[in-house]
Amino acid sequence: MTIINPQTLQFLTNLSLNNNRDWFLANKAHYETALQNVLAVADAVLAQLKIIDKSIPETLTAKKSVMRIYRDVRFSKNKEPYKNNFGIGFSAIGKNSNYPGYYIHIQPNQSFIAGGYWMPEAQHLKAIRQEIDYNTSQFKAIIENQDFVNCFGSLSQSDKLKTCPKGYSADNENIELLKLKSFTVFHSFTNNEITNNTIITQITNCLSLIYPFTNFLKNAIQ
Repeated sequence: MTIINPQTLQFLTNLSLNNNRDWFLANKAHYETALQNVLAVADAVLAQLKIIDKSIPETLTAKKSVMRIYRDVRFSKNKEPYKNNFGIGFSAIGKNSNYPGYYIHIQPNQSFIAGGYWMPEAQHLKAIRQEIDYNTSQFKAIIENQDFVNCFGSLSQSDKLKTCPKGYSADNENIELLKLKSFTVFHSFTNNEITNNTIITQITNCLSLIYPFTNFLKNAIQ
């Protein structure tokens, strides 16, 4: 049975309270145990995702999908050397690529699954807006599906223009969708949920609902 072990969350809690190199090195064995747990979860999820989304390469592995815990502090005011979470990214072209995909975030009291396209480059953003404007009914059928709404609510509104994007007028009935600069959805998990023996099933169900959304975005930019 594959789950996120409570000890993994405890390690992250302890790390957030002791985010320094000396503590990390003294607790390296605990980190390695937590990492192996996250890799096992990523492997179980990836096996299901490859069935759902055929664009995910067969060569993609859990090891290639779990993000480094070491922070790049060169250009950050926050000089803590380690992340206080584990991130798992899946897409057709790699975990750190700017492309539609899926993301699992493991952090005490802040775990979630997400999907879509965060901050597309200018040409991709233009293409996605155009596709939404041309094929509004198809897009709305995805994001207004009742199961999708029950799981994610609405699209994230955190990255959005205050004015109309170039080429679109305020009287466009879908202008609020077209103002978005990111197209993402989120579903949060409590600590009890993320450590429950049904978590892989729960994540797989979320991925199944995210897939038509990411597929629409991928088709828009191809």
